[in-house]
Amino acid sequence: MNDIHTHLTVCAAEASRVARGVTDEQLAAPSVCDGWTVRALANHLVAYSAHGLEHRALRTPLPEETAERDFAGEPDWAGAYAARLDRALAAWERPGAWEGEVDLGFTAMPAPEIASLVVKELALHGWDLARSTGQGFALPEGTAAFVLGVVEEHAEVYRQYEGFAAPVDVPDDAPPLDRALAISGRNPKG
Repeated sequence: MNDIHTHLTVCAAEASRVARGVTDEQLAAPSVCDGWTVRALANHLVAYSAHGLEHRALRTPLPEETAERDFAGEPDWAGAYAARLDRALAAWERPGAWEGEVDLGFTAMPAPEIASLVVKELALHGWDLARSTGQGFALPEGTAAFVLGVVEEHAEVYRQYEGFAAPVDVPDDAPPLDRALAISGRNPKG
């Protein structure tokens, strides 16, 4: 295994914990992501951080209907999300999963870079879901520092496609997760 897989595992566990803390009553509420309900955010997280992660490791296309599926409307969706994350992590343990490129349909990227972007996805949207439902979100400093590096590397591209908002000011000595959130346009304290 490698450090990226370790960070995937840590972020998957925290995102899964947060998903289990979401109540049915919270699903219709607005999330911290503009224009998204908690349900839409949860569905996005399940589709791209679990299903997407597994499909990327297996080099299979993510079915179009996955993006439209209402995972949060299914019984024990959070338990199913945890199980799918476990499958995805196991897929990245296969020999060769870290080699070569992953074809995304519109571009291809090295497998480690794809996995790194999913670490970011798990961390940022896991934090969004936690913040939207009154929960905490914590990562060990090493994983938070890894997320910060991924966010710093890709922030401007994400901003071009409106995936990130304008950066938020935080002190230079803020913890790594707070800095990653701020660079991505999220207010870690607000």
